Amino acid sequence: MRCKKEDLPVALNVPGAVMSRAMEWGDMTVVHARFSAGADSSPLLAGLPGDKCGCPHWGVVLTGAVHVTYGDGSQEISLAGEVFYWPAPHTVRFEVDTEILEFSPRAGLRSVYEHIGRKLGQVPFPVKS
Repeated sequence: MRCKKEDLPVALNVPGAVMSRAMEWGDMTVVHARFSAGADSSPLLAGLPGDKCGCPHWGVVLTGAVHVTYGDGSQEISLAGEVFYWPAPHTVRFEVDTEILEFSPRAGLRSVYEHIGRKLGQVPFPVKS
């Protein structure tokens, strides 16, 4: 399968903070996301176990930087041009406008996006593979 990142359907939209496009391919989900400076996942993840994302992610930071905080309190920054692996549990925040391409296990990401969607009053993943 293949498609242009612009052709991925919108999975979540937090005006002024996050535009996430995603499509489920087999057991994985491909995500192209843009985050505005100041965006922080913590409020959207509140209510999940440990108030953190419970899904691992692999990908590349296309522009900007992602500040990741793990369940044990350790932190790291993934910079533009770097590939990453973020094991669960974690949160992310952004000090500058950032764009990423990410691959995640379908079931784990769907669960996180459904939680966020309920908080936002949205229905994530309107289109499946």
